[in-house]
Amino acid sequence: FFLATILKILGVAYLGEFAAAICQDAGEQAVARKVEFAAKIIIAVLALPIMIAILESLMQLMPG
Repeated sequence: FFLATILKILGVAYLGEFAAAICQDAGEQAVARKVEFAAKIIIAVLALPIMIAILESLMQLMPG
């Protein structure tokens, strides 16, 4: 389950970086920044289930 999510995150990171580089090469720095920001948001949303699972595991380890 987590391996597939991590691979998706890596794919989004590479595609976002590639698209931002293309935009910068075309002289569109503003668009490149927005592409990078969108990639970061997508990565954060994809990583949310992993973070929740880690937090739930930590909550089970804590006493009380």
